[in-house]
Amino acid sequence: MISDLRAHRLFCAVTLLLLLLNGCAGKSPRLEPHPNVAQQRITELNLAILGLGEDIDASEAQRAARIAIDYSRQLAREYEITDSAIVHNLKVNLGLKPRGLCIHWTRDLLARMQEEGFHSLDLHWAIANYETAFRLEHSTVVISARGDPLQRGLILDPWRHSGNLYWAPTLQDPGYQWKPQAQIHALKREIEADNKERN
Repeated sequence: MISDLRAHRLFCAVTLLLLLLNGCAGKSPRLEPHPNVAQQRITELNLAILGLGEDIDASEAQRAARIAIDYSRQLAREYEITDSAIVHNLKVNLGLKPRGLCIHWTRDLLARMQEEGFHSLDLHWAIANYETAFRLEHSTVVISARGDPLQRGLILDPWRHSGNLYWAPTLQDPGYQWKPQAQIHALKREIEADNKERN
């Protein structure tokens, strides 16, 4: 009887939390913009990618822009996104939705773009907020000219606006200091090893 009462209280608390978060989250994401708007966004991203370097192949930039915009919306449908990114994260963590954390967006978008075998572009997995106590660690894809570090690229973040791709120069993304995934993982392993030695 007591465990049933606790389970019921937990369910009520989680439901209330979801309702409150949903009320604060603003509008549900709009995944299917007018075709003219979608094409305009692809054109803008294409120009931003071309602006990363003189040797970028125009057809690769166009393909990268289209895939980044269209596939982000496709993933939102597959992840059953109906809320803001934060609310959806909560639902994934509670087991109410199967996927949709930033790591899922990053892994899936990166894998899809890598299928293209770009020769004039590099793709990077970037992580931010790994060292902060009050902000969630965040992953995203960065695209750059071939041979350039991610700091000279553009972030491609489908998570932030629930499938409506956000992009910006890596160093001009407010509130985020992006680092290569391999660098962050190496740092975490080093910290873990130090902690084991102390204990």
